[in-house]
Amino acid sequence: MTDLILGAGSTLWTLASFVVALAVIVTVHEYGHYIVGRWSGIRAEVFSVGFGPRLASRVDKRGTVWQIAALPLGGYVRFLGDENAASAGPGRTVDPALRRQTLQGAPLWGRFATLLAGPVFNFILSILIFGGFALFQGLPSPDLRVGQVSEAPPAITNQLLPGDKLLAVGDIALENWGDVGRAAQDLPIAAQQDWRVERDGQQMTVAGPDPMPAQVSGVAPGSAAADAGLRAGDVVTAIDGQPITRFTQMREAVEAAEGDPLVLDVWRAGSDPIQVTLRPKLSDLPAEAGGYEQRWLIGVTGGNSFFTPEMRRAGPIEAIGLGVAQTWGIIVSSLTGMWAMISGQIGSCNLGGAISIAESTGQAASAGGANFLWWIAVLSAAIGFLNLLPIPVLDGGHLVFYVYEAISGRPPSDRALNLLTTVGMALVLGLMIFGLTNDLFCP
Repeated sequence: MTDLILGAGSTLWTLASFVVALAVIVTVHEYGHYIVGRWSGIRAEVFSVGFGPRLASRVDKRGTVWQIAALPLGGYVRFLGDENAASAGPGRTVDPALRRQTLQGAPLWGRFATLLAGPVFNFILSILIFGGFALFQGLPSPDLRVGQVSEAPPAITNQLLPGDKLLAVGDIALENWGDVGRAAQDLPIAAQQDWRVERDGQQMTVAGPDPMPAQVSGVAPGSAAADAGLRAGDVVTAIDGQPITRFTQMREAVEAAEGDPLVLDVWRAGSDPIQVTLRPKLSDLPAEAGGYEQRWLIGVTGGNSFFTPEMRRAGPIEAIGLGVAQTWGIIVSSLTGMWAMISGQIGSCNLGGAISIAESTGQAASAGGANFLWWIAVLSAAIGFLNLLPIPVLDGGHLVFYVYEAISGRPPSDRALNLLTTVGMALVLGLMIFGLTNDLFCP
């Protein structure tokens, strides 16, 4: 009975997290359509968060109904004259005097800008979230000073102190933070290393952790590690009874298992040692030489949080630049991943559906508010990209119609629009069913 209650609670948490994330992303997307449409002289009749029966609403001074509907799995803006929430079709008949206020009667530039604004606002949301992390958390200072020191397992003596300037680890000189991680490649594997530091104007050698310990710095939502309950900060001390001290040893053990279950002994600050069992997943990853390669992964990244860098403040322009780069990276990886599936370079199981997205969202929310917010930014960028695909019923499909109109001087015929919209709807529903099938049957 206890397991049943816990399982139900976990499912409700996953659903609630997914609904919240989807509501934020869709509301921002639809607000982009709404506000740019308003600036373009197009009147919105309804702005709805959710579908179905209306739960609550108000009417603003412009006559737009703002409502919350019963099914919180999306939302829409219905402009004056629209036949449906997707703004598809030739539109309803309206007073000729009001036709300029409809989407169909607006100038081509206004229609194009209004439809493009939804995905663009998704990208803006991602940029602001990613940039906000850089702005409020800061960036590592360039002079290699230790910021904070945290608890380490009993096997590690950590004598580093906040304010220490790192000069060398072992006999390897350090010039930047990248050198710290790279130094592990040339150091003997050990639980701790000798660090040369400058403290209060004097140089000294102190004991500290390995530059790349077998510590989890991040857990990917939807991964084997997330399913097993691993958290950032966990230290893996053994795999299948074999002691490990460096992250590369953990990577080698995962690859050697070739998908067989692994038993991890884990040290977690503030709790007794625990054991978790997980099964690595075969994943398609970009190869350094180009193309893709398959590797067994459990979905963790390595790092060293036994000490963290001293942080400096990031300026607004720098933070926004980092947000743009992060968002652009998601768009590029989405595009290359989609092409890789179409061209057969990677398996179709890489396309997940609503279930896997919801599970990943719940895991991100369970990992903390910062992780949840970061995941919303990732999803927002991905959804913005998907909406730009040239498929009728998606924003990208409408934009293709507008480009055709700009080139030919006339819009597509109603017959062509209806046919293409039907094909687009079938394609979108097919992709949704395909993704759901992958969720249920792919390993």
